[in-house]
Amino acid sequence: MRSILYLVAIVLIIGWLLGVFVYSAKGLIHVLLVLAIISLLLGVIRRGADM
Repeated sequence: MRSILYLVAIVLIIGWLLGVFVYSAKGLIHVLLVLAIISLLLGVIRRGADM
């Protein structure tokens, strides 16, 4: 499950970076960044709970 969360986070961060530097889709870009950060935080929290 952790690897899926990291994969989702990486895809969202890449999408955010592309959106910031290539396109100008303003609001959607920041939503992608927030979703990526939430995915990473959930992965860290769940990994800490497994220990």
